[in-house]
Amino acid sequence: MDRLKLIALDKEDIEVVSAHLQDAVVKAADIRWRPAEKRLVIALNRFDWEAAHGTDPEFRRRRAALRFERVSACKCRNCSAVEAVQTDRVLNLLAVVFESTDQPAGVVTLTFSGGAALRLEVECLEAELADLGPSWVTECCPAHKVDGDMPGDLDGEIIQPSKQG
Repeated sequence: MDRLKLIALDKEDIEVVSAHLQDAVVKAADIRWRPAEKRLVIALNRFDWEAAHGTDPEFRRRRAALRFERVSACKCRNCSAVEAVQTDRVLNLLAVVFESTDQPAGVVTLTFSGGAALRLEVECLEAELADLGPSWVTECCPAHKVDGDMPGDLDGEIIQPSKQG
């Protein structure tokens, strides 16, 4: 199967990206906020939903990168960078949503299972999802219980800039 490369410039585009990222696993330490570059980059292992629902279903994952440009602020809830480095915590991405505030500006919310979330304030939506290499077989298809909305807001801790290098 070909490597996936998607660009998101509006709400409909990010919904497509979100569908491809459902149940991607992310090490919290692999979330890189670069405020001087106004960029957030996340390395993740996405579940290949197309392969799982094909004519000859296979459960596969692919290493991918998700990049957001023109990010003016990045806040997190339940995914502290300090904790992430200490515990090597893995997050399960459920959805990526864009809400316009003062067009073209808006807020991108990445929601993870267990109540973790990232909130990005963006000048405009500019995101890219790109597969980085070949896929590999995994033993199962992701499944999880769907609970109601998680209480709380995203006025939590601000993610510290990543060190260059």
